[in-house]
Amino acid sequence: MTDLDYYFYLRTLDEPGSAGRDAPPREVPMLRDAMITFRYQMRLLLREPVWIVIVMIQPLLYLALFAPLLEPLTKTAGFPPGDAWQVFVPGLLIQLGIFGSMFVGFGIIAEIRYGTVERMRVTPASRFGLLFGRVMRDTIVLLIQATLLTLIAIAFGLRVPLLGALITVGIVGLLGISLASLSYAAGLWLKSEDALAPLLNMVSVPVLLLSGILLPMTLAPPWLRHLAQLNPFSHVVDGARAAFRNDLGDGSLVIGLVSAALLAVVGLAIAVRTFQRESA
Repeated sequence: MTDLDYYFYLRTLDEPGSAGRDAPPREVPMLRDAMITFRYQMRLLLREPVWIVIVMIQPLLYLALFAPLLEPLTKTAGFPPGDAWQVFVPGLLIQLGIFGSMFVGFGIIAEIRYGTVERMRVTPASRFGLLFGRVMRDTIVLLIQATLLTLIAIAFGLRVPLLGALITVGIVGLLGISLASLSYAAGLWLKSEDALAPLLNMVSVPVLLLSGILLPMTLAPPWLRHLAQLNPFSHVVDGARAAFRNDLGDGSLVIGLVSAALLAVVGLAIAVRTFQRESA
């Protein structure tokens, strides 16, 4: 049984009219389609779970080789409250959320090439279900990676309250929903790795540099700080740092949560619209 045959097999099991041949056909609910797609995508991922760890290699290198360089900067004017770990690790988690989900669109381009997406489109499955099942898989992987990275950072010397860590991991999940959705939409739109790669690189570099992930933007000159305010990911990073230092009453935490939630809603909306247009 091929992977795609297994997908259709799962869908047959979950079909409301499958209990009896004469049962009246009914439309499969959207969430059921999403769960079937999620199970199918997880089955593909669990064949090679080593990729979950491989994606974490870059953040771990930053944690081991870059974070110690921030210790002397903690006494610099303009450095945010908290120690070097409480400032750097939240940014590293946001970086994981960005780069761990921004490049999933390459996978759907491969599925388009092999005809997998086209065969799924001819089913009565909802377009939102086909999209959200994939996004669920990517988001759960991100949550696992973010949790593991936080635990490893604690072994390095990070001190973080449990609630603050949970809030930040939740923010990473919202970023995963947003950027995975947008990446799938871009993959469906471009249908070429040669076109998608430069687009993602063009977007990711300014997002990284203007979000204060590696170095806080409070250390930047005024013109650069003002420019960074236009980047929603900068507010997300500030919110994650407020959560890590247990400053739950800080306005930056609220702004960061709202920014991450809005990014998730906008990303899903754009991706669903793209799926529907490409299926028309």
